[in-house]
Amino acid sequence: MSENKCNACLYRQLAKRYVMQTIAIVAFLTAAAFAVRHFAGVEDMVVPIVIASSFALVIDTADALIWRKVANDWADSLPTFFTAVSGFRMLLGIMTIAVYYFAATNPDMTIFFLTFFAYYIALILHHAIFFARVSATTGDNSKSRINT
Repeated sequence: MSENKCNACLYRQLAKRYVMQTIAIVAFLTAAAFAVRHFAGVEDMVVPIVIASSFALVIDTADALIWRKVANDWADSLPTFFTAVSGFRMLLGIMTIAVYYFAATNPDMTIFFLTFFAYYIALILHHAIFFARVSATTGDNSKSRINT
């Protein structure tokens, strides 16, 4: 029981670290997008930035919270979880783009698509790198050395 409680603490810390890293990545991307907006003179970027950053924060926070529960209670199901998260993220991304397309007053989707794509790729890379490190480290029973 003590090892299970220790694992729960570890997974809580890792989930918190994942969310904090996501916030830092989204803040960096948002600052970069506003810099592009300012220096390139692109005026129609505020709404795409808000939508893309909100999407990133909501999806990655949900990912971390669900991962913590799955890793703690059903560790054998983690490969299925990672596949499901990827598919779910893609479907939500497509739905977000579709809703924006139908709601947008400007028929040019280039700015929105490029902005959303930057955040989406950052989400995928962060997810892949973080959980590859976590899986490799926790698989070796060296939980105290996780430095992601």
